[in-house]
Amino acid sequence: MPEPAAWRYQKIIKPMFDIPTGHTVLLGRVLTCAGDESIEDGFVEIAGDKIKAVGRRADLGQTDAAVIDTGATIMPGMFNNHAHLAWDGVHDLARQSMDDAPEISAYKCAGNMLISLRAGVTTVRDLGMNKTNFVAKQAVEQGIFPGPRLLICGEAIIQTGGHTYWCCREASGPDEMRRAVREQVRGGADLIKIMACHDRLEFTDAELEAVIDESHRNGLPITAHATYDACINRVARFGVDCIEHGGSMSEETIQILLDKKIPIVTTFAPILMQSQPEIARKFSVPEWKIEERQRQIGDPRRYAGLVAAAKAGVTIAFGTDAGSPVVGHNVVGPELKHMVKVGVVPDNYAALRSATSVAAQINKLDAKLGTLVAGKLADVIVVDGDPLADLLALANVKMTYVGGRRLV
Repeated sequence: MPEPAAWRYQKIIKPMFDIPTGHTVLLGRVLTCAGDESIEDGFVEIAGDKIKAVGRRADLGQTDAAVIDTGATIMPGMFNNHAHLAWDGVHDLARQSMDDAPEISAYKCAGNMLISLRAGVTTVRDLGMNKTNFVAKQAVEQGIFPGPRLLICGEAIIQTGGHTYWCCREASGPDEMRRAVREQVRGGADLIKIMACHDRLEFTDAELEAVIDESHRNGLPITAHATYDACINRVARFGVDCIEHGGSMSEETIQILLDKKIPIVTTFAPILMQSQPEIARKFSVPEWKIEERQRQIGDPRRYAGLVAAAKAGVTIAFGTDAGSPVVGHNVVGPELKHMVKVGVVPDNYAALRSATSVAAQINKLDAKLGTLVAGKLADVIVVDGDPLADLLALANVKMTYVGGRRLV
């Protein structure tokens, strides 16, 4: 393993936010997200930071735990696998990336972590904007500020002058690519992200080989912004571990993803939210952009590659690109509902799994998170309503537990 980030050597005498765990039993409809399991009148018992038991209320028996009859749905906390905590979803991305002081970026991260928790998101995979996610992770893990679990990339890595150069770590040549990876490792990154294309392919072959090799040499997975077939095919062949966004894909490309077990994190929310005039206008989205988004959202050809990949068996995980224009960090239900609508997941329960058990799997955390199973960490949310009937019920999260600590 790489040397730990410098802040991990600090001795913490007592967290500033020392939120206790306890012994609690939640009663209600239980969606374990282990397959299609649903317990209509069930319970989840939380003891300390773990789930002690899950089952039918009739089998609970005597307990000395605090019992809460939620009258609601209990399910695992969700992962947002593609988010940008330092972006607010309100202002121009380029300008806030270049103009925000580090302190403002930190406040945005803090605010968006609270918004995420209130939306039932207990793990955020932050794919970069600047270096602020390093300090956000430190703040959460040292108890300086309450937040979800964070999986961070530090700064995304791009070729000099590449796509979104104004918010990423620019590098040129194989040696500089390796240096850029090592900088993120030194800062405490959990994964590496590259921007592999925009309207054209980015990185030379030697650069792409170097950035992927250096990530793997340091024991970190690497994910790639890749939005069309030539790019997806290329980065998959070179050995990335995950595809962000996705797009058009040939049968050959889909087969490579299957053979190498490379998942895709889809992100429909920017187009989806910007296509709704009553919402988009509140964010000063121009009419021409709204009309363009409406054409895109209604064009099934835009999703054909992703649908074909999903039907072939490529793993699809939930992400929203939170922080992008009109995409707050609480936009969960609309993204999941659109995943079902276009066909990248077959039904509402599969959509929920894409944000829970499947998400835990792609992040290699499925032994600890993603399902309500005895022995796993108690990342649990309570939703007022039935998300199996209507995914938009996820807008009504009543309680959020992270590691047995009630944060909402």
